[in-house]
Amino acid sequence: MRLKPLKLGCIADDFTGATDLANNLVRTGMRVLQTIGVPAQALEVEVDAVVVALKSRTCAADQAVQQSLQACGWLLAQGAPQIYFKYCSTFDSTPQGNIGPVIEALMAALDTDFTVATPAFPANQRTVFKGHLFVGDVLLSESGMQLHPLTPMTDSNLVRVLQAQCRKPVGLIDYATVAQGAQAIRQRMAQLRHQGLAVAVVDALCDTDLMQLGAALKDMPLITAASGVAIGVPQNFGLAPSDQASVLPPVQGYRAIVSGSCSRATLRQVQQFIASGGAGRALDPLQALGANPQDVVAEILAWAEPLLPQGAVLVYSSAPADAVSATQNALGASAAGVLIEHHLAAVARGLVALGVRQLVLAGGETAGACVQALGISQMQIGPQIDPGVPWCYAHSPQIGGAGLHLALKSGNFGSDEFFTRAFEFLQGARS
Repeated sequence: MRLKPLKLGCIADDFTGATDLANNLVRTGMRVLQTIGVPAQALEVEVDAVVVALKSRTCAADQAVQQSLQACGWLLAQGAPQIYFKYCSTFDSTPQGNIGPVIEALMAALDTDFTVATPAFPANQRTVFKGHLFVGDVLLSESGMQLHPLTPMTDSNLVRVLQAQCRKPVGLIDYATVAQGAQAIRQRMAQLRHQGLAVAVVDALCDTDLMQLGAALKDMPLITAASGVAIGVPQNFGLAPSDQASVLPPVQGYRAIVSGSCSRATLRQVQQFIASGGAGRALDPLQALGANPQDVVAEILAWAEPLLPQGAVLVYSSAPADAVSATQNALGASAAGVLIEHHLAAVARGLVALGVRQLVLAGGETAGACVQALGISQMQIGPQIDPGVPWCYAHSPQIGGAGLHLALKSGNFGSDEFFTRAFEFLQGARS
């Protein structure tokens, strides 16, 4: 059977961000397949969109560009008429990239001289006004992201942040224009393009703004944004919301959470889970440093095994900023991150071997390492737990190809009760 070409091809710079984007597309009526890395073969199922999940947010900029171009090439080969480059709603990056270099590389590959950029996602309290990113009621630089161990965000002015990463000039489409609707946005894009600007940061305060922006981007070869704009894209293809797009197979097996994020939201979730009686075990990187990794993982799994029949277990390296700083000072930021990812990925694989079939992974780097350790290559996107976080379903060769329900949670997303609520939600979705 000859498949219809894709309507939309998406590239995400981390795994939780990929499910975040896929979730918004599914909720608005698109049939979506998420792949882990660039597929080796052509698409074998008919879907409206494919989200290629990369682990490129914090790697070297040249590696991020190479991976993103490879993903773009594969998506174009599947017939995608439009490419959506997805980054974090807190615009996680450094003065060297990786957002700017990837945007410019994709523009060249798609032979386009203009695109937009906005991390706005009002449903998750990410808004942009006068080019400044707000997290809730505070500027990005005061939200806790200024303490991020890998990509500290100390400037809330996105035009300034993005211009530091780009060779091409960056401008702004402010709220006075956005509030007038899609036609006004299109006219402003044409003006900026005529003035020689290549990328425009776009203000957005509510979902209506994102719907209007989505309509204005109908004919753009390249969209760059967080997942928020995705709610306004399916309308361009005549699609409407449908519950059938998010149905997953039946639930089975034990429950577990593996958390490596140190964001304030995840720290609250860890504390809430343990305070409510949940079984939690901390992984201390400094203690793990001098030990045999296999012994560290084996000890954690031995702790978890008798507890799994009683309910969800949590293994976490999440820690406050001062503890993270101490670890980085002792090991170096990069080495500390690699050590934590390696151990948590081994723990996740061990938990699945013990019968866990419902697994929450918190933090983009953690989720990426764990999914790769489980050998997962594709995921079906299911119902939304909290804004930006859906349940997914995948087959893992590590468990003989058996099915596994996964929730890949960005560190900054989810309510304080997310870890408990996620499993209750999954059960309720199938009842």
